[in-house]
Amino acid sequence: MALYEHVFLARQDLAQAQVDALAETATKIIEDNQGKVVKTETWGLRSLAYKIAKNRKAHYVMLEIDGPGPIVAELERQEAINEDIIRYMTVRVDELEQGPTVMMRKGDRDGRRGRDRDGGRDNRDRA
Repeated sequence: MALYEHVFLARQDLAQAQVDALAETATKIIEDNQGKVVKTETWGLRSLAYKIAKNRKAHYVMLEIDGPGPIVAELERQEAINEDIIRYMTVRVDELEQGPTVMMRKGDRDGRRGRDRDGGRDNRDRA
């Protein structure tokens, strides 16, 4: 079976419960077609680089999928019909990333940077 990373963007005016329901629907489509969702990450409400269908922000959700190719075709067909999903993208990968993805680790990195204003150095590093 092939490995895929699938990201979809949901409209900004949806509640988090509705976004979770969209992720569950995608998971059900995959499992009904003999696939498996290895990991689901909700990246939250983020700003878009440009407006898409009058939306300045979108809810990002990423699914790591293990399954045959026709699963992706069916998942993307269902998402194209859904008015709540404004964009989606699926990429085939050689192996799935272990642990949290870069988008989830980014918040940890930003939090550390915000604490010290010297660009990551404290006063002991200065000579």
